[in-house]
Amino acid sequence: MTEDARSERTAKLLISRLEALARTAASLPHAETERLVELATVATMRAVALDLLEAERADAIWREAHARHPALREVELTLDVPARLAA
Repeated sequence: MTEDARSERTAKLLISRLEALARTAASLPHAETERLVELATVATMRAVALDLLEAERADAIWREAHARHPALREVELTLDVPARLAA
């Protein structure tokens, strides 16, 4: 598998995960939604750290998800990748 194909696959997986989270977020307690968003954030940071996904693409995916889904907008988590992980 090429790097571009791997990156596109990772992006599609993240998009799918956020869409599934958004569909269920309305029926979950806020704390549970926060936890699931946190887990998705950590998975995204790991994907960026492992060069499976570019940080700019990950940020764009998260911005798009926040724009489309009000339940995700309520949860304010940053996608700042620590320098030691991005290196």
